[in-house]
Amino acid sequence: MSSTEEQASVFDYGTDATVARCPGRVNLIGDHTDYNNGVALPMAIDLYTEVTYSPIHGSRVIEIISDMQPDVAKVDIDIPFSTEAIREIDPSWSRAAAGIIAMIRPSDGGTLHYKGNLPIGAGLSSSAAFEVGTALALGIEGEPTSVAQHCRHAGEVATGVPAGIMDQLTVLAAKQGSAMLIDFSTLFYRYVQLPESMEVVVVHSGQSRVLSGSAYAARRAECEAAALHLGSLGEVSYDVVNALPDNTMRRRARHVVSECDRVKRFAECMVSGDLRTAGQLMVESHRSLADDFEVSTPELDSLVDELLSIDGVYGARLTGAGFGGCVVAICDPGSIDTNTFQHGAWVVRPSAGASIVLSR
Repeated sequence: MSSTEEQASVFDYGTDATVARCPGRVNLIGDHTDYNNGVALPMAIDLYTEVTYSPIHGSRVIEIISDMQPDVAKVDIDIPFSTEAIREIDPSWSRAAAGIIAMIRPSDGGTLHYKGNLPIGAGLSSSAAFEVGTALALGIEGEPTSVAQHCRHAGEVATGVPAGIMDQLTVLAAKQGSAMLIDFSTLFYRYVQLPESMEVVVVHSGQSRVLSGSAYAARRAECEAAALHLGSLGEVSYDVVNALPDNTMRRRARHVVSECDRVKRFAECMVSGDLRTAGQLMVESHRSLADDFEVSTPELDSLVDELLSIDGVYGARLTGAGFGGCVVAICDPGSIDTNTFQHGAWVVRPSAGASIVLSR
């Protein structure tokens, strides 16, 4: 038994419990590129959500309990896999679990219990960790890409947000010590070893980020409109962007095309250890997200500027879809004092993907 299994087994989960642990993720660079068939460089982090499924033989209902939420939900295991049925579930935070239940159809009810240290609404993929952890605990099997696609679809049915697949794939397939360079046109990915001399710090802006209440869907629709003229934005060259007839579409496309170029150059910097150039690319990425894609906020902009003023910090940018959440920075170890930030800050390490830590 591994040390992780020993730690998990001290809890009284019942004789048939399965415990899945799923990391969050931080995207080092490459936002709003996944649903445009572009590239991104995310990494899983050592903050996690743990999901325990304790079946009760003969039960037809799963009780959903979270240490991070005050309310309890009950979901019939025969719930239809439909938007209408799943969005009737209360409280709303449990709907993603209902979507996974409807997709997997476990043979028994019981309880799903959630706990962990991954902050909610911070843009660190708490939703993907929730979905993937639930699916693993309930027994889903398959290759990471297939499981990620199923979890993404279940989350979309449950929330109505047409999200990309980056988060689910990253938290499933990540490798310790590395980021993942993902090509979303093919879902091919390779691991990029991160320099040991580089520290990654995530700082919360104080603005909770909920995609269903943001302009995320509008940005995606704007990209789709631009793609009708040019093709998938992640696969076109920069010189065709100016052919777009609408200024808003030009700016959205310009961000995606330039961001994909920055991702590839940033990955090369990780291999060579060129942190200074990597930091400059992060700053360019943030400016593009703020100016061309318009998903930053005054709080995120101010936090980026504050971090860049610290000695030893090479770069900083918003991470995730924007509209709040966190900023990620790369720096020399110990440069950023995480205790000085009011809304939370974490030194995060590139971690392995989701796993079953207890099954009996």
